[in-house]
Amino acid sequence: MSTCKITKSFVDKLVLPISGQVFYRDSELKGFAVRVTTGGSKAFVLEKRINRKLKRITLGRYPEITVEMARKEALKYLGEIATGIDPIAKRQQAQAEQMTLWQVWQDYRRVKSYLKDKTYVQYEMYLNGELKDWKDKRLVDISKDMVSIRHSKLLKSHSPSYANTGMRILSAIYKFAKEQYEDNSGLSLFPHNPVERLSQLKAWAKEPRRQTVIKPKQFAPWYKALQEMKFNAVAESHHVAADYLLFLLLTGLRKNEAATLTWSNVDLDEGTIYIPDTKNKEPLTLPLSDVLMGILNYRLRFKINDYVFSSRKTQYFAYPEKALKHLTETSGIKFTFHDLRRTFITVAESLDISSYAIKRLVNHKNGNDVTQGYIIANHDRLRTPMQRITDFFKESCNIEMDNYVSR
Repeated sequence: MSTCKITKSFVDKLVLPISGQVFYRDSELKGFAVRVTTGGSKAFVLEKRINRKLKRITLGRYPEITVEMARKEALKYLGEIATGIDPIAKRQQAQAEQMTLWQVWQDYRRVKSYLKDKTYVQYEMYLNGELKDWKDKRLVDISKDMVSIRHSKLLKSHSPSYANTGMRILSAIYKFAKEQYEDNSGLSLFPHNPVERLSQLKAWAKEPRRQTVIKPKQFAPWYKALQEMKFNAVAESHHVAADYLLFLLLTGLRKNEAATLTWSNVDLDEGTIYIPDTKNKEPLTLPLSDVLMGILNYRLRFKINDYVFSSRKTQYFAYPEKALKHLTETSGIKFTFHDLRRTFITVAESLDISSYAIKRLVNHKNGNDVTQGYIIANHDRLRTPMQRITDFFKESCNIEMDNYVSR
């Protein structure tokens, strides 16, 4: 570390350090210096206290900029600092303002790599669809008015849920930018989220909640059609699908939670299944009723890999939609995968099973229920209500246990 007048001839004669980097500070302009590294790089810097912290600003590399240019740049920064401007924060803000929606989305994907694949697919569906014309816009150029107008436009051409989801995705990207990009003082470079306009104006569209379930009078014909599909299958996958759909009805599990169930998470001796990856990120252990045990023992006879509901093409039963379509057509009963979950919950409530037990069975979060937080979860306590629910379906659907006896 040395002090001298920095000139062109001085910089040209500088010897590269054996290791690391060396600073040569100017004797005339305080804070002005040249940094030399073992790799051969020579760069001009300015060192100055900003907000009581010593900061180092890189002015440029030599010979891309001359000594005179670097000295003028240093004087400009010193002038800004003297008037209370933080040039580092100013530079960071200028760089941030050039970032486009698509660039921020790429950072979002990189940082939040732990999210499920379908989340990324949904985001890009909107970014390459309804928000395509905004992809290359700078984040700072998307205004509150633009958000309001686009939301209104989506409401005219799509469902309330679709329009709201598009804006929630945009809002999530802005929230990420607010937390991810900060200046050297820790202040966000993107403090404003234009999607907040929808909340301020209470403009979010009301999303009617689906209330569809399989009705009690439909249980028997539904199950009869299910068995027809299983034993007179026009496709091999229908044999698996029949057990899979009944499994959904008798557990209340979400579509992918059951489809990705592995034998390693099935304990037939204990009579439980374990779901490690759930929607609310809380693992779930469920006790098994007699029919559920029968289904699993039956599927074990046809085991081809580690998945309970297996597929030769995709390992697990990844695409059950064709089977569902076939069953709705042959039974004449329209339903969705989530309708099976709603039906499970509806039946549980009709049997006067406690709300705490139902929440545990379907793995719903307890929100602000303080009392629930003191109750220790025990899957054995859920075994009786699980069997009661199955017994109801056994009687209503005319389920024959012989269909699930391992031979």
